[in-house]
Amino acid sequence: MTGKSRATNELSNKNENDIVIIGGGPAGYVAAIHAAHLGAKVALIEKDRLGGTCLNRGCIPTKALVRSVEVFLDGKRASDFGIEIDNIKINFQKIMARKSNIANNFVSGIEQLIKLNKISIYRGTGQILSPHLVRVNGEEITTRKLIIATGSETTLLPVPGLDLPGVLTTDDILELTELPESLVVIGGSYVGTEFASIFNALGSKVTIVKRRPLRLEPVDEEIGRRFAQTLPKQGIDVRIGAAVKAIKQEGVALRVVWDTPEGEQGVKGQMVLMATGRRPYSDGLNLSKLGVKTDRTAIIVNEHLETNIKDIYAVGDVLGKNMLAHVASYEGEIAAENALGHPRQADYRAVPSCIFTQPEVAGVGITEMEAKDSGLPYKVSKFPFNACGRAVAMDATMGMVKMICHAESGKVLGMHIMGPHADDLIAEGTLAIQLGATAEDMAHTIHAHPTLPEAVQEVAMGQLYGSIHHQRIKM
Repeated sequence: MTGKSRATNELSNKNENDIVIIGGGPAGYVAAIHAAHLGAKVALIEKDRLGGTCLNRGCIPTKALVRSVEVFLDGKRASDFGIEIDNIKINFQKIMARKSNIANNFVSGIEQLIKLNKISIYRGTGQILSPHLVRVNGEEITTRKLIIATGSETTLLPVPGLDLPGVLTTDDILELTELPESLVVIGGSYVGTEFASIFNALGSKVTIVKRRPLRLEPVDEEIGRRFAQTLPKQGIDVRIGAAVKAIKQEGVALRVVWDTPEGEQGVKGQMVLMATGRRPYSDGLNLSKLGVKTDRTAIIVNEHLETNIKDIYAVGDVLGKNMLAHVASYEGEIAAENALGHPRQADYRAVPSCIFTQPEVAGVGITEMEAKDSGLPYKVSKFPFNACGRAVAMDATMGMVKMICHAESGKVLGMHIMGPHADDLIAEGTLAIQLGATAEDMAHTIHAHPTLPEAVQEVAMGQLYGSIHHQRIKM
């Protein structure tokens, strides 16, 4: 090798990235920052705003709306707590402005973290030319390893009327400037149910239209049924068995229609929300030419999150499995470590799911039906929030904690909750499953009093000798 070619090769190696990541959502930006912490030279490609769906059009803005709803509902009930408040009313524009400000601040924070960690950012769409070469806006970027984190996109029912004014995606509804008088939600996923809960609480007349019974998978079936029973009491109309065939304009309203044995039926609303799920987004990456194995638009990976092509990894929603932001971030960390030579397998034993409705619902691990179908020896215990001192003081007694344990070893296999702060409480069950803890471990751990986590301790006691503050009457 001549001196000139040797110098050129050294310069090429110096300019080469250790990792290039396509996609700046919860999977991509976490992978980038974690890789930088491990000493890697990292480049991140993002065609839109950093933070992906979660920060811009999903988790964060919707939870900002949920908090506004909580404050409003507390205000309406203030007199029950001895507090007199007059003229409680909604300023929808301020609610939406607060939502946007919170999301914008998070995005700014991520941008600052990317800068502080000396991660190169490329704005545009990445096309993979080889496992070690990516093109963005005509510029070619070299890399030793590649992580695909392109996320997912909204899917819509292929029915007539999708283009009518007032038919919204889950992205569109977050940009509304006026509160709709009525809203028809097509689809009963946790996303659709959250939006239904939000807009119902704010005063819209909400109808959920769903083909199958509302169950809120992967949460336990009993918890899902109990939650579904609360919706009519909240004023939310639920139409089951409705295979939507069209959306029609009728005067100033929209009508969602479906067929029944008795003929066509439908329901009217000022606006219609298409909450019919999401699909992995892998368009334009050049995957088929590279030979990357896929299942439709989802990328197939092994336990190390590597594709069948050496040095190419994939994480997050583009895998089409656990399409949750916290799982995406977890996978981003694992892929970054594996790409840098620190072997680590993905472990999905303890993946919590949280649904921010009224009341909240959360679950982790297996359900009772899954335990039954598997043939495992198992035991179920339950503890109602109306027997929890803190919940009673909060006047938030609807719901319960349900625990599923191995009948012989006592190990916690699943925990499912409907009730106050279920999204926070599920962390205790998640940690128990991850560490292989038993009901005895949880029952014998001192829990502060009076707190909501005592309900978790009590349900664990129910696996042993019985809950202290609740006696189940045997028939």
